[in-house]
Amino acid sequence: MDAPPAQENTEPFIRIAGLFSSVKLPVPHIFAADTEQGFLMLEDFGSQCLLDQIHTDNADILYQAALDNLFTLQSHIPVKECRLNHYDQPLLVRELAIFNEWFAAKLLKIAIPATLTDELNTILVQSALQQPQVCVHRDYHSRNLMVLNDNQLGIIDFQDAVVGPITYDLVSLLRDCYLSWPQHRVDDWVEAYFQRLSADKLVTADLQQFRRWFDLMGLQRHLKAVGIFARLHLRDNKSAYLKDIPRTLSYIEAISALYPELANFSEFLQQQLLPLYRESQ
Repeated sequence: MDAPPAQENTEPFIRIAGLFSSVKLPVPHIFAADTEQGFLMLEDFGSQCLLDQIHTDNADILYQAALDNLFTLQSHIPVKECRLNHYDQPLLVRELAIFNEWFAAKLLKIAIPATLTDELNTILVQSALQQPQVCVHRDYHSRNLMVLNDNQLGIIDFQDAVVGPITYDLVSLLRDCYLSWPQHRVDDWVEAYFQRLSADKLVTADLQQFRRWFDLMGLQRHLKAVGIFARLHLRDNKSAYLKDIPRTLSYIEAISALYPELANFSEFLQQQLLPLYRESQ
């Protein structure tokens, strides 16, 4: 790893790698570190990420490996002692603002009414904060899980880990911005993982409540992701991410239509945002 100190701080990566490896999570071993110059010598996990390797026939096997690692992350790292920042209300709201600023205002040239933004933020933030709080990788998706031997998965890009909602990494994995699955398969994976969390008493809510948490957490994450994809295009000249916006918007559209409390946002989405987006293509 070459991380110039003026632009990158290697301390979180080194600290969280130690935290994850202490509970036997498969993260790259750090053989040597020169933090003053920003060089780390890391174990090589190869070049094949989950996105490259997963398909219909092996998805159950590979997702089981991903969910096994996620369960270890959530059940073995003590949140009171891990020294991670918290996914609190200000951070959640800042992330939601990325969608408003970069996708709506700068890409589509439309302002989302403040009353609508406030209503949506309240619903999503309350749902996130009422969930059990666990260690959260924060980018637990198919591009950050590397396929190792025997269908095991190595974890990378964990330096932004926080303490946050229990469904965050689960929805990052199962409603991935870079690939999608039929709803019945997602439902099966979510229910099986819920049963595992329940058996270990990591959640006491029922399945219906857990699914609502999962859906609304996904909405928060996908709004942020669409905003980031627009920002990468407009600010950073990284336009390849534009192709991932339709898939991510489809998640937003589906969940917004599913819950009555999101009716106002769903209407604005259907009548104004989505038509403008389609016209821009």
